[in-house]
Amino acid sequence: MPQNFLPKKYRQYIGLGAEIAASLLVPILLGYLLDRHFQTSPIFILTGVFGAMVGFGFMIVRISRKLSTSDND
Repeated sequence: MPQNFLPKKYRQYIGLGAEIAASLLVPILLGYLLDRHFQTSPIFILTGVFGAMVGFGFMIVRISRKLSTSDND
């Protein structure tokens, strides 16, 4: 059985940070790669930025709902 070096709360925060970073990085990186492949300047990267912002907004709503239900318990 592996030992947990970090308390559960810290592991949750690290997971949340990784989820936020990935939700912002992946669409922007995908837009950058599509722009390089199709030789379009800012079209896909701007779409990726917009998609990342929308996804981040949904993530914030989901996290706030989760935290508010856990506070009521």
